[in-house]
Amino acid sequence: MAKIDLARRAQIGLGRRAKSRSQLVQAARALLSTRAADAITVDDVTNQAEVAKGTFYLHFRNLDDLRAAVAEELTCEFDELLQPHRAGIADPVERIATGCTAFIAQALRDPAWGGLTARGIWAFPPVAKAVHVRLSEDLHHAIQQGRLASVTAEVGLDIVVGVVLQAMRSAGEQQLSSRDLPAIVSAILRALGLTADEADQIVRRISEPAHPRYHIVQNEQQPGR
Repeated sequence: MAKIDLARRAQIGLGRRAKSRSQLVQAARALLSTRAADAITVDDVTNQAEVAKGTFYLHFRNLDDLRAAVAEELTCEFDELLQPHRAGIADPVERIATGCTAFIAQALRDPAWGGLTARGIWAFPPVAKAVHVRLSEDLHHAIQQGRLASVTAEVGLDIVVGVVLQAMRSAGEQQLSSRDLPAIVSAILRALGLTADEADQIVRRISEPAHPRYHIVQNEQQPGR
């Protein structure tokens, strides 16, 4: 009689469990990229994931738990996307411009991600908080330096988030290309109080090979060309 490897069997079971959980989270993300959260049912999720309804309840108590899992993933993705674009850039206005470019470029590269983020950011408090904290920090620094004297941090937050989310929504609907990026980012900077010349200079600077994040931004823009 063959010896049963209980450790191996347990490992396989854990792998299958992780796979089915991932399928459910990815299904929810796909659905949330095109539909409102309150319009999605457990049946919708399990049908999208191609798993049995009972599998859903092995991982989540309810849809709120599933949405929390999606929010956790998005928050990590936001940090991973933002932090590289903040590091190595001393000017807070350039950090804002580079972050805006990175988010819109990511939405162009992955329209489903753009749609999910644009539709769901305010539905997921942890995600909204992550954006608010990072962006507010840069806005406060820019205001303290006298760079954005015409707006408050609260107004600046509304301007940046509003324009970027609309651009991401358009990218998610494939109504935007990477050629539009410089004009969008320049418009955001002008709305924050920079002159047209200042805004255009920053946009050009973050596209120069010598800029710390040039290669990341260029690589993200490439698929939309």
